Amino acid sequence: MSFKPGDEWKLEQGLAGVELPLLDLTKAQDAAEDYPGWEREKPPTEKKFDAKLAADELPGWSGYVEWEDYPEKKKKAHEILVSQKFPPPPEFQLGPIPGTNPVLEGVRWKEWHRAIGGRLFNVPEESWNIVLKEKSPDMLHLLQFPYNGEPPKKLVTAEQVTPNPLHFVRNHGGIPTIDKSAWSLQLGGLVKNPTKLTLADLQDESKFPRMEKLVTIQCSGTRRIEQIDYAAGEGDEMINAPWAEGAIGTARYVGVSLKKVIKYCGGMADGAKHLELYGADTYFKMNEVMNYVVSVPYSKAKAHEVMLVWEMNGKPLPKIHGAPVRAVVMGYIGARSVKWLYRINAIKEPTRAPVQSREYLYFNQQVGKHNQRWIDGIQIQEMPVSSAIMSPWNKQVVVHEGKVQVKGWAYSGGGRWPERVEVSTNGGHSWYAVPVENMSPKHKFAWRVWEMWIPCDVEGWIEIVARCWDNSLNTQPVGVRDAWNWGLHVTSSAHHVKIYSVNKAKERTRARLEEFHERGVGFLPITRPTEFPTMSWDDYEEYFEKYGPRDVDD
Repeated sequence: MSFKPGDEWKLEQGLAGVELPLLDLTKAQDAAEDYPGWEREKPPTEKKFDAKLAADELPGWSGYVEWEDYPEKKKKAHEILVSQKFPPPPEFQLGPIPGTNPVLEGVRWKEWHRAIGGRLFNVPEESWNIVLKEKSPDMLHLLQFPYNGEPPKKLVTAEQVTPNPLHFVRNHGGIPTIDKSAWSLQLGGLVKNPTKLTLADLQDESKFPRMEKLVTIQCSGTRRIEQIDYAAGEGDEMINAPWAEGAIGTARYVGVSLKKVIKYCGGMADGAKHLELYGADTYFKMNEVMNYVVSVPYSKAKAHEVMLVWEMNGKPLPKIHGAPVRAVVMGYIGARSVKWLYRINAIKEPTRAPVQSREYLYFNQQVGKHNQRWIDGIQIQEMPVSSAIMSPWNKQVVVHEGKVQVKGWAYSGGGRWPERVEVSTNGGHSWYAVPVENMSPKHKFAWRVWEMWIPCDVEGWIEIVARCWDNSLNTQPVGVRDAWNWGLHVTSSAHHVKIYSVNKAKERTRARLEEFHERGVGFLPITRPTEFPTMSWDDYEEYFEKYGPRDVDD
């Protein structure tokens, strides 16, 4: 293989990993390459969309196309997708992550919607307009479509309860606009009395007692950027978006317990152990088109840990968060809290829908593209204990006087809660406990935000680490290597942040900073050489006259 002049060193040093040739030690090194890349020939016959194929299913349900009830329609959509050529996912792991906002556009996902056409053709643009209307301009847009976005670090833990415009969003498809007066929920499958309920029915307190709960929802991709930095994994721009520490949020939800709704339907029939939840968004997987479908065990609902909600932080549920009604599954991965909920079926076993059976799986570290099977992964349900440092930031220069202020969040799923947060300034060799008065109150299904001033005498590059212990004494492995997996899910390791410590309590450091100020010379970036003498020649000569030369010959 030949390279342009000057390019080969980038490949040798892993700076352009996506362009590295395959090294197959089972063949002669001059053998022809027989592992094709992403590109494939365009099929000879391209099938165009049928405008009637993807029509709105119901009046007042704009952007909702029903797929699960129409196998023939799904078959036609599949034929359209396999007849066309679509771009590969963008490379954001073996090459640099774009510095744009949105970081990634979601070109493939937009083209899939437009290829099916009909009502889906304009969904990407309509969804982005909703993002611009409902979310804060401070949001980091990781993926424009389907929308994935998180708040910047400075705002993640600014309040214990996340304001709606700053709450992270992890969507799998477009955003339907559903009139609350037209909305209804169909309950079927193995419930004893299949029932259809309106929003007015759910809000009728003579039928269903109202329920209010403070709940943290966390995406399994939270802090994925650390796993990517350690080693590349699967790289779908939507499924494996490069989340930082903000893919978590806490809100106060109002709604009803799903257990009460199931009871209203006569309860579960014999053999039914799971509840299948349907969302009105359209999802794509391996050239198949479907609605978003997952399931949760009925035992979860039976414990009043699944809510059907219509209010978020005292306001009607925003469109982008699933209006008019969404599910909130407490303590579980966010992917189970289905938005734009329209159907619940009682079933005997966990759903075989792709989001449940083929995605959100946690693999052994030796499982990857070369051997991965869906059955090899642990299904991610309850979120493990985790934490993150929101301040200071990684690679930040911090000037202090012997103490550094550290802020962050801590969370544990499954009905457990953070009991203790510990912080280290020496890479995890010794730990300081965050004072309990510096932590927000305990809640069974919510995070705790925290802060503390931690002693720091050392200067130069140091590593601050945070970890959490929950009430079951679960804690976090120290290194990201222990958390890495092919799907890049659940970065449960302790959070590491490297800072450049500048301690003004030390006389020489204080004097040097004053000299920078008096000379009008900037201290940053820290890598820029100092452009003035750091000591006089007289002081230099005096030092070696007193203590001897650097080199000795006897």
